[in-house]
Amino acid sequence: MSIRPFRDIKRRKTKVINVGNVKIGGDNPISVQSMTNTLTTDVKATINQINDIAEEGADIVRVSCPDEESSKALKEIIEHVSIPVVADIHFHYRRAIEAAENGASCLRINPGNIGDETKIHEVLKAAKNNNCSIRIGVNAGSLEKDILEEFKEPCPEALVKSALRNIKILEDKDFFNFKISVKSSDVFLSIAAYRQLSKVIDYPLHLGITEAGSFVSGSIKSSIGLGSLLMDGIGDTIRISLSDNPTEEVKIGNEILKSLNLRNRGVKIISCPSCARQAFQVIDTVKILEEKLAHIKTPITLSIIGCVVNGPGEAAMTDIGITGGGKGNNMLYLSGVQNEKVLTDDIINKVVSEVEKKASELEN
Repeated sequence: MSIRPFRDIKRRKTKVINVGNVKIGGDNPISVQSMTNTLTTDVKATINQINDIAEEGADIVRVSCPDEESSKALKEIIEHVSIPVVADIHFHYRRAIEAAENGASCLRINPGNIGDETKIHEVLKAAKNNNCSIRIGVNAGSLEKDILEEFKEPCPEALVKSALRNIKILEDKDFFNFKISVKSSDVFLSIAAYRQLSKVIDYPLHLGITEAGSFVSGSIKSSIGLGSLLMDGIGDTIRISLSDNPTEEVKIGNEILKSLNLRNRGVKIISCPSCARQAFQVIDTVKILEEKLAHIKTPITLSIIGCVVNGPGEAAMTDIGITGGGKGNNMLYLSGVQNEKVLTDDIINKVVSEVEKKASELEN
């Protein structure tokens, strides 16, 4: 059982590209990305972090390649991870070539800052030869000098002009296997730029609010910015940029998609903020359940409501529900129907057991 969405989001139609074994664009699921913050040359640490990111639910990971040693380290790293790796390249065209030759599934570049046409051609040749896609990454903080002089400051029109210029560079070389982003740390600027760009191209869009900030402020800014665009049907892959552990970026990205019914993965908990009516400690219960149910990948809805005001109504719309009752007798709902009373001390174990049982049933 799941809550029927009040409004289905109609996604904008885009071309489909491949990032390794992940398809981006078209009707394919919106993918979630993150980026490592280890030294790429520390191969073991980078592999461990990528695997943690993948376990948290990321589809793609980006790795910075600032020097030759880093781009060559990709070969060993990629052999030990399960998700496609995007090589983050700035300025040095040889790093892009090395990354493609060492197994990167995608190159994140700005063609305009790679150098002359000969260098760009060499990068595109390496990408084609190694079945490597490209992300054109336009950023308000690093716009071309002439575009800044024309528009006086970063603005939506400036980001779009940069994007279209870089797109033309690739198209003129008969390279079409790319996605594009127009990021800013300003929510309004980012939203406006993506909306403008989406009207004039049909390439897949990578969404993000760049340098969004700490966990709390960055999550809020990203949710507002990306949520607004996703509700308009704009966006094919997302990355939440936080000054935090990359796994937190993945959690927030997945939660944004789950809240918009654009992705179903893992347990979706509906819970009340708690008040004096609560029959058990809702906040503590939810925190414990989130941790104990993190391993569940199957889409399941779970309501944890502390009293009977909204509890029965929420439980009627979820796979599993607990509603607080008097004298420690709380009601367990399965598929919206009252099932049995559960003592407060038994809530955690009972809910975990029922969720795991439900997941097993759905998987089989």
